[in-house]
Amino acid sequence: MTVAGSPLAEGSLGPLRRLALAALALLLGAAVDARPASAAGAFPADTFTLANGLEVVVISDHRAPVVAHMLWYRIGAADDPLGRSGVAHFLEHMMFKGTAKFGPGVFSKNVARQGGNENAFTSPDVTGYHQTVASDRLELVMELEADRMRNLVFDPAALESERAVVLEERRQRTDTDPGALLGEHMSAAQYLHHPYRIPVIGWEHEIRAITLADLRRFYDRHYWPNNAVLVVAGDATLATVRALAEKHYGPIPAGPVEQRARPQEPPQLASRRVEYRDTRVGQPSVQRSYLAPSSTAGAQEHAIPLFLLADVLGGGGTSRLYRELVADAKIATGTGASYSGSSLDLGRFFVWVSPAQGHSLDAAEAAMDRVIAAIRDGAITEDELQRAKQNLLAATIYGRDSVAGTARLYGRVLTQGRTVADIQQFPERVKAVTVDDVKKAAAHVFDARRSVTGRLLKADN
Repeated sequence: MTVAGSPLAEGSLGPLRRLALAALALLLGAAVDARPASAAGAFPADTFTLANGLEVVVISDHRAPVVAHMLWYRIGAADDPLGRSGVAHFLEHMMFKGTAKFGPGVFSKNVARQGGNENAFTSPDVTGYHQTVASDRLELVMELEADRMRNLVFDPAALESERAVVLEERRQRTDTDPGALLGEHMSAAQYLHHPYRIPVIGWEHEIRAITLADLRRFYDRHYWPNNAVLVVAGDATLATVRALAEKHYGPIPAGPVEQRARPQEPPQLASRRVEYRDTRVGQPSVQRSYLAPSSTAGAQEHAIPLFLLADVLGGGGTSRLYRELVADAKIATGTGASYSGSSLDLGRFFVWVSPAQGHSLDAAEAAMDRVIAAIRDGAITEDELQRAKQNLLAATIYGRDSVAGTARLYGRVLTQGRTVADIQQFPERVKAVTVDDVKKAAAHVFDARRSVTGRLLKADN
């Protein structure tokens, strides 16, 4: 069970891995498909909707006798009740605690006995449950998942044991990581009003206050077939999936799902700065995030250009930041940029620099600012854009090299209200981006008034 992480953490990854992750983030947010146009129909998707409102997508891929089954709910941590941060994620944990038909631990044991694997995740916008098994075991996981959609048992003993697990997860992933702590405070500063400012896992004092009633209320409001998308990718046919979905999900009635109503951001008129000092910091860094449009919010026409801009600015050894600050001036040991365009509401654009020995953080930040200013003023070449396009296609193809990756792509796209057609149109959308488009995106996003600068420093003992 996982919580979606901060893009700031990508700074510790290699350039190619960062590129692949960023490409997948855009794939998931911008409803895109990284395959060349000639291959766009290689694994076509079929869709249908059950009478109860459950959307179903089938992507047949018979290269191996394996299938991925993913159930996506259109609900996430940004929909947590006020004062109960962490409820969506806590409920994700509780979903493994059993039903009247399949007791505690039975779900995971059954999947493991079949040689499969399963997990779940919570992000600000969605919650997902997924299993990968041999294709002849598809009915088993579908029966298990459909059962816990409405028949979860809320056991007080399980509540307290899982609370301890969630709190330990928070300690391991956030409280012991100076970079993650800085990231939390930067998020809180970036969003003045929107719930993206609150960590997915929740604040510790609110996790401790979550009750069974809170969890049951959240479950009863959101866990219904008409608030979900089922994606099956791999060695399965449309006819098989349709029959199994009708059998196991079909009897579940539609529920009283309400339309999401989130507070939105007011105009941001002042830049913000956050500084975090910790004795555990090994390498200081300066990081900046800008409020940015996503593929579904704000100036959506900038979404694909912003990803390409991130590659031009900080996508590895050929990027502008690396060439100028690391290779040439040798003022930095590491640089990077990424675009978080996968959010349902406004996203973020990130830039970071770690100074080289003998150079101050102030000097590194000033150098970073000079590069950003040049890009904002239009210093982008056709060669840089073409390289970024090639990198996008190459990296995202790797992201589609598994049935689970394919299922993840389609699920994310459809839970954002987009369609299979959006996915298939991606190659042409990338080809159509011009240098002028990227320049306009840079001018739009690099507005200091909508920025947060974070500095991570080593504290004195």
